[in-house]
Amino acid sequence: MNYHILTLFPDMVLEGLNTSIIGRAVQKGIIGIHGINIRDYSKNKHRQVDDYPYGGGAGMVMQPGPVCDAYQDLCRKLGKRPRVLYMTPQGKVFSQKIARELAQEEDLVFLCGHYEGIDERALSLIVTDYLSIGDYVLTGGELPAMVMIDCISRLVPGVLSNEESAQIESFYDNLLEYPQYTRPETYEGLKVPEVLLSGHHKNIETWRRQESIKRTLERRPDLLEHASLSKKDREFLRELTEISQERACVQENIVIE
Repeated sequence: MNYHILTLFPDMVLEGLNTSIIGRAVQKGIIGIHGINIRDYSKNKHRQVDDYPYGGGAGMVMQPGPVCDAYQDLCRKLGKRPRVLYMTPQGKVFSQKIARELAQEEDLVFLCGHYEGIDERALSLIVTDYLSIGDYVLTGGELPAMVMIDCISRLVPGVLSNEESAQIESFYDNLLEYPQYTRPETYEGLKVPEVLLSGHHKNIETWRRQESIKRTLERRPDLLEHASLSKKDREFLRELTEISQERACVQENIVIE
C-alpha cells in the first residue's frame, strides 16, 4: 500500500505518520507514505497557490492549476490514475467499512485542502471520493488524512504484529470491543473479572462476546441493527434489553413517588 498526500504541509503529515506502528511499517517497506507539496507546482515566483474567491467572500481559495498539476505528475510517475480522496466535511463519513474497502487499493491519493477550500474545477477533474471524519470544520485536510491512513494501515497485512488484533476490536461484527485488563489484579479496590484469570478459554471467549454486546447496547445501540449476531447472541441481547427496560420502569416509579 502506498499513500500519496497532496498538501501544503508535507512535514506535518510525514512527521506525524512516521512514528509508532505506522512508522515501523514504513521502515519495513509494508506501506509507503509520500508527501507531495502542492506549492512545488506553482508557476508563481512567490510559490503562491491561492487567490481571492470570485463573487467575494472571506478567506482565500486554492487555485486549480497547482493541484491538478501535482496529481498529473504523480499519475505519470505511477503510470496510472489512482483513486483520489478529498478531505471535506461535505463528504461521506469515514467508517471501518470504508477503511476495509480502501485497504484493498495499491495506491491512494489524499488531497488536503486549506484556507476556504479548493477551486471546484480541480475537484471535478481529479477527485473520486469525498470523505469526512465528522460534522465539524478543521483548518485543513491533513489531520483527517492522517486519521484515515492510520485506520486503513492497520488493515494492511503485516502492519500489526498480531493479525487478530486488527479484527477483534471495536466495530468488528459491528460491535464495540470488550473491556481490557492487565496487571495488577487489584487496583484501587477494583478487581479483574475472575473469568479472565480462570484460564478457561471458552468461558473467556463467551464473556468477551457478551461484554461486547453489552457495551454496544449501552454506548452505541445504533450499531446493533447491522451487527452480526448469532442466535445465542440475540437471546443474550434480548435479556439485556428486558433488564434495561425493567430498570427504567423502576427508576420512573421512584421519580413519580
